[in-house]
Amino acid sequence: MFTGIVEEMGVVQAFGDGRLRIGATTVLGDVHLGDSIAVNGCCLTVVAFGDDWWEADVSDETLARTSLARAGVGHGVNLERAVRVQDRLGGHIVQGHVDGVGEIVAPVPDLRVRVPERLVPYLVEKGSVTIDGVSLTVVVPAADEFTVAVIPHTSAVTTLGSKQPGDVVNVEVDVLAKYVARLAGPYAAVLAAGGGLDAGEPAP
Repeated sequence: MFTGIVEEMGVVQAFGDGRLRIGATTVLGDVHLGDSIAVNGCCLTVVAFGDDWWEADVSDETLARTSLARAGVGHGVNLERAVRVQDRLGGHIVQGHVDGVGEIVAPVPDLRVRVPERLVPYLVEKGSVTIDGVSLTVVVPAADEFTVAVIPHTSAVTTLGSKQPGDVVNVEVDVLAKYVARLAGPYAAVLAAGGGLDAGEPAP
């Protein structure tokens, strides 16, 4: 689990045959084999590391569902280590499980992102969303996109400040919203069909 508070911008040093190497220092401070590090919001496992680099295996599933396939050598990436129980939860609960790939429509400070239609129901005004591993607050949700306000500090310490229209980003919606939608779905279906739910009636 992560918080969406980026600790460091790393640099892709090599990427081929399912193995990704990233140059970094901060996230290696107490690293161990098997640790989880989020790369642009994707939870990856440390399989090798040195003083200023680490490597992860990237599955075909991850490449198909995220923007990592387009991370070329020299590209910057947002990095965050998994949260510890004693840490402050400065952002929100982030799983590192990307829900879809979005497209930048307008750059910071009023970052606007177009997303797949299936993600729209989980985006609400003042709700949480993760873009390339950065925890942000939705300002305006729309039919197929949303905006977030990105402060200068966030622009400077993450890759979001360099994103331009047409660039792709990893999007993870709030996991709590997904659970609520799943649990409330049967009730919504009954009500939409003209039925009613009596007090104490179990879920369909």
